[in-house]
Amino acid sequence: MTPLHDTSIRSFASDNYSGVHPEVLAAIAAANDGHQVAYGDDAYTARLQEVLAGHFGERVEAFPVFNGTGANVVGLQAMLPRWGAVVAPVSAHINTDEGGAPERVGGIKILGVPTADGKLTPELLDREAWGWGDEHRAQPLVVSLTQSTEFGTLYTPEEVRAVAEHAHALGMRVHMDGSRISNAAAALGTPLRAFTTDAGVDVLSLGGTKNGALGAEAVVVIEPSAAEGVKFVRKFDMQLASKMRFLSAQLIALFEGDLYLRNARHANAMAARLSSLVEAGIADGSIRGTRLTQPTVVNGVFVSLPDGVADRLRAHFRFYDWDATKNEVRWMCSFDTQESDVDALVAALQAETAGL
Repeated sequence: MTPLHDTSIRSFASDNYSGVHPEVLAAIAAANDGHQVAYGDDAYTARLQEVLAGHFGERVEAFPVFNGTGANVVGLQAMLPRWGAVVAPVSAHINTDEGGAPERVGGIKILGVPTADGKLTPELLDREAWGWGDEHRAQPLVVSLTQSTEFGTLYTPEEVRAVAEHAHALGMRVHMDGSRISNAAAALGTPLRAFTTDAGVDVLSLGGTKNGALGAEAVVVIEPSAAEGVKFVRKFDMQLASKMRFLSAQLIALFEGDLYLRNARHANAMAARLSSLVEAGIADGSIRGTRLTQPTVVNGVFVSLPDGVADRLRAHFRFYDWDATKNEVRWMCSFDTQESDVDALVAALQAETAGL
């Protein structure tokens, strides 16, 4: 079929807007010939276990799913009894952007903690980690960290370890939402296991879609005792793929070599370029009334724009408001963002603020 969209239009709304990396498409095509056993008993899903064991340790077991919300709900539901609750930042994706799926589908209470940068600390965890044995309170049994966070900030391995050790001492388990985990690894310059397995994370939602996959994520159980019955939860949560080889093949393409890092490094570099050009424009006066609101460390740029400028820019580039009350927007870069895309956005911003 011929394309139904204008392929020249570029977006800074989300890394979900990008296409599929050619190497991932090739992996899907390579897995397409002939027949393979359905529902995960295939050669590709078996190979995926070996690939991810190389990143996270020999004890891990990976359960491919369709999307990040599914990974979070399946993982958390398997970690908790019916009376369990999850402590997470108020800004966490599981609390703000999943349509209530953890509560409505998973039956999980989210205990939200306000944070300035989307990160939890042992002290912030203690604000909601209490009340064990009180039947009037949902029991805080899991803490969920997002890496990288919704604010585009990062946990260092030491910061993850501090929260994990504190949580474990309280009898809690540690979940990590790794929707953009590759961007975090690229920015930190560390192996994936440095801020997961080695830092005390028990269960991980491993992201692929935002980093070049067609639609593939996985629940990665690092500590087997932390999440029992994942395969049953995945089925009744409608996340069990019949033709699972195609999900697994995508994750193999990303994580067997360094594609996950190449894609993430590029996206991060484009965000750094965008942030630097905006900052330079603010300094030399070619961009007016604009302020960077968060440090740029991964692939998101957060800025506050003058009144009306965001809507005028959206005539040419799609992006989302982050906090409309502050005129704050978020610009996301992807594995396929080009320098020319970044330069065009900056030029448009200069033009829109020139008369202010």
